[in-house]
Amino acid sequence: MVTSRWTAVPAQTASPRRRGAVLERAILDAALEQLSTVGWNGLTMEGVAAGAQTGKAAVYRRWPSKEDLVEEALRAGLPNLDGAPDLGNVREELVALCVRAREAMFSRPGAALRSVLHECDMVQADRFHGVIFSGVVEPTVKLLHEVVTRGIERGEVRPDAANGYVFDAIPAMMMYRSKVCASEWSRGEIEEMIDQLMVPLLRPQGA
Repeated sequence: MVTSRWTAVPAQTASPRRRGAVLERAILDAALEQLSTVGWNGLTMEGVAAGAQTGKAAVYRRWPSKEDLVEEALRAGLPNLDGAPDLGNVREELVALCVRAREAMFSRPGAALRSVLHECDMVQADRFHGVIFSGVVEPTVKLLHEVVTRGIERGEVRPDAANGYVFDAIPAMMMYRSKVCASEWSRGEIEEMIDQLMVPLLRPQGA
């Protein structure tokens, strides 16, 4: 009996074609990846399609323009900022909140958002104002409000500190230092900001 030296090769199983929500998620992920690596100016619909391993037509069918695609990618990718830390004192809660904000800023969606903020012109940036406000500004202010209000109830914070200027201070400082000074906000820098800016700002008179 002669045994063939050739062994049959099993047929390759074709990968199932992605459709619907699975394909859309892949396209949005590819858009965030492009924004975080090559930035707003470098992002192309062709590059997103290649990253998602699909055809360009599949991208354009869902999002007719680069702006439409980026707006939805940011909405889908921005991290959830619900739930202010409750650690028993306002200083530690602010540090924890800023560490969380720093992690969000330097995540892939955060890098994508920063590329939009830094590279878009005024008309383009206006398109994304609603995404930024509802996905970043409002949740951050809400958490700061919770922390400051608890501090007032504990007597750590002056009663008139729950106002818009105080709530703007941390996001404004973090964005300014990140954009203008290229600060990556180490834990030490966050603690220094809280100790030198926020604690004196919030402290009751005479304390």
